[in-house]
Amino acid sequence: MIYSVTGNLVHTEPGAAVVDVGGVAFRCMTSMNTLRSLPRLSEKVTLYTYLNVREDALDLFGFATKGELSCFRLLTGISGVGPKVGLAILSQLTPEEVALAAAAGDAKRFTKANGVGQKLAQRIVLELKDKVKDLSGAAPVAGMPEPGGPSASGNASQAVGALVALGYSASEAAAAVGRLDSALPPEELIRLALKSFGSGK
Repeated sequence: MIYSVTGNLVHTEPGAAVVDVGGVAFRCMTSMNTLRSLPRLSEKVTLYTYLNVREDALDLFGFATKGELSCFRLLTGISGVGPKVGLAILSQLTPEEVALAAAAGDAKRFTKANGVGQKLAQRIVLELKDKVKDLSGAAPVAGMPEPGGPSASGNASQAVGALVALGYSASEAAAAVGRLDSALPPEELIRLALKSFGSGK
């Protein structure tokens, strides 16, 4: 498995970026969010990768952050969501927005992506929401706000639930959010927590 590629960015096109690693150029299929974050051509870049093996092809997908890669893995693990649909969703929504939409049961947000109809959007929300429900039914984790607290605690709870929906454990999510200012909006808490996961690994 190729964990990541680091080299010079030599070409970009809609849905793909090419990284030259020691004379070997890797073409990575990417989301629009990753494309927007890339440096200029010939500058150094790191993409976290996922290799999709099919009978007739090997497709390499590249993402600017570990959070986006984790979200892609989570989405493509859902029945009916292939790699192309996963990229389409992550071209419309950031990982934070995916997690929040799932936690809020907002299927309509997913239908903005190409290839996602109402039924598939509802399935995505149902499967991702189950992960958030698993968290709420678990024993309280140190640092996790108690439900029914003030709105700041609600923001933190929502952020923790969304991080669990992205595939992090309840303890990891609670620890990361617990280090942040719970008065921040949930989207900001998730973004900062994902950033801390990326720098800490």
